[in-house]
Amino acid sequence: MFLFAALLILIALWDWNWFKGPVERAVQAKTGREFHIHGDLDVDLGRVTTVRGDGLTFANATWAKQPQMATADRVEIDLRVWPLLRGQVRIPEIRLTRPDLLLETAPEKSQPGNWDFLGPSDGDPPVLQRLLVDDGRLQFRDAAGRTDVLVSLDSGKPRDKDSGPPLLVKGKGRWQGNPFSLEGNTESPLELTNTGHPFRIHLDGRAGDTHAIASGTLTNPFQLRVFDLELMLSGQDMEDLYPLIGVAMPSTPPYKLKGQLKRDNAIWRYENFTGTAGDSDLGGTAQIDVSGDRPFLKADLVSKRLDFDDLAGFIGAPPKTGAGESANAEQKAQAAALAARAKVLPDTPYNLSKLRAMDADVRWKAQRINSPVLPLDDMDAHLKLNDGLLRLEPLNFGVAGGDIRSTIRMDARKQAISTQLQATIRKVQLGRLFPDATLAEQASGGISGDINLTGHGNSVAAMLGSSDGAVALGIGRGHVGNLIMELAGLDVAESVKFLFTGDKQIPLRCAWGDFAVDNGVMQSRSLAFDTTDTLILGEGKVDLKQEQLDLLLRPRPKDMSILALRSPLRIGGTFKDPSFRPDFKALGIRGAIALALGSIAPPAALLATIETGPGEDSNCGGRYAK
Repeated sequence: MFLFAALLILIALWDWNWFKGPVERAVQAKTGREFHIHGDLDVDLGRVTTVRGDGLTFANATWAKQPQMATADRVEIDLRVWPLLRGQVRIPEIRLTRPDLLLETAPEKSQPGNWDFLGPSDGDPPVLQRLLVDDGRLQFRDAAGRTDVLVSLDSGKPRDKDSGPPLLVKGKGRWQGNPFSLEGNTESPLELTNTGHPFRIHLDGRAGDTHAIASGTLTNPFQLRVFDLELMLSGQDMEDLYPLIGVAMPSTPPYKLKGQLKRDNAIWRYENFTGTAGDSDLGGTAQIDVSGDRPFLKADLVSKRLDFDDLAGFIGAPPKTGAGESANAEQKAQAAALAARAKVLPDTPYNLSKLRAMDADVRWKAQRINSPVLPLDDMDAHLKLNDGLLRLEPLNFGVAGGDIRSTIRMDARKQAISTQLQATIRKVQLGRLFPDATLAEQASGGISGDINLTGHGNSVAAMLGSSDGAVALGIGRGHVGNLIMELAGLDVAESVKFLFTGDKQIPLRCAWGDFAVDNGVMQSRSLAFDTTDTLILGEGKVDLKQEQLDLLLRPRPKDMSILALRSPLRIGGTFKDPSFRPDFKALGIRGAIALALGSIAPPAALLATIETGPGEDSNCGGRYAK
């Protein structure tokens, strides 16, 4: 009887707060961090015992500026008693009220993050079945990575009685220095421990103009990492991905992609994606390996229809911005600034740090190309980037029934990029180069040639403006419309005749241009255009640095023609505003002779314009004759 009475008195006077000190010291001994229960500690005994604590704080790492790593207004832990007697920890449920957790990386890379404090575990890990969060907050900081994200967490309603409650997620901050926001939901994080159960997520994130939506399931996440996860990625410019994921991309028009994202340890794969970039379609598979010193991008891309101006970002130029074209606001401003410049070659410098920050092996094929300037048919490009050395081997285009095959080598391992270009042009059909159908019918012949240039500089303009090498182009046998020839030679009578009574075709024997290139200046070594009607000889130079033209074409007709105001034709001006004008001095002399003869007899005035065609057939032997 006395023992029973004593037990009743003990229960009546018992205060679980007596155990606060021992619990705090036990946690500190295990973690090396201070732990305090500032409120009450209470226990509800039973087969499932509930331990409840109010006002909990857990200290941060010694190197951290903020003293507390975690706080909570209340923590309730349900424990199964009988497994405890066998040394097993079974936790049916944990309930957190206003938890506040800070995760941050250490200032020194050699130090672990503040979440690494338990060390190796002894025995079996605890088994937790349910986690409920009420008005929680999670913050992640990475000062070196310029990342600070704050996320609110709340438990939602479970899908069924056997599943854990999902987590509702909403937050914002900065990721790699860029404004970042995130919202969505995931299943209970406890499901991650069940490797046979699909873990459902739906997350919607934004960083600046970049928008990503991840939706689907993760199966066996600790082995396959990511499986069956659909990722929709969109933005104003793929260049914006560099500060977010460390993969350097060229500037692009607005894009939108959709595919499957998978991860196998250090390798991320974006499989079978489809979408658009600007006015081009884009599909394929890309993967990023982050296990090495630099990220390694490997991709196999295909475009069924490629809009050629969408490639402008590769040379530092904006895409077209006219009606029906896709471009973002920054690219439209860049295009407007470029249009206001006196020069046309892109002078936007390449970012050396980006070229050195990653490696790549990318193959890109386009089945059809839309280009308002050149009749391009298709494209086959293979880009390799290794430690600042970029190679395009090959960069091939189908053009007007022929092709342009080239290789480009850009060495960005020094302050000024060293560039080598080798290109061969074969069987490009002259007639197909004219966008106008009438003019296209008046020309035929295959264009071939070779381009070999080396230069240095960090923009396309600088590379070409400093280039050395040679450029040689030629046209084999074919024909040109007499109208084109007569207009080029300013033969007034013949031009009017063929404009109104029809045109005849003139056999083209050959044409060629051979230029030596020295420090950005193309100097003609041989320049001629030979038909059965006219021989045109040329000379002059093209200044790639100043973007100036200075060419003189001397027509030497082979037929008799009256009113043939033929004189040398001078091509001058700039790349942006070229000029075509006759040699007025020669025209003036002819005009004076005509006027003098006209004072004697009007018909005699025509004698000054009569040419007997002293030009001779040029030697069309050599590589371009056939």
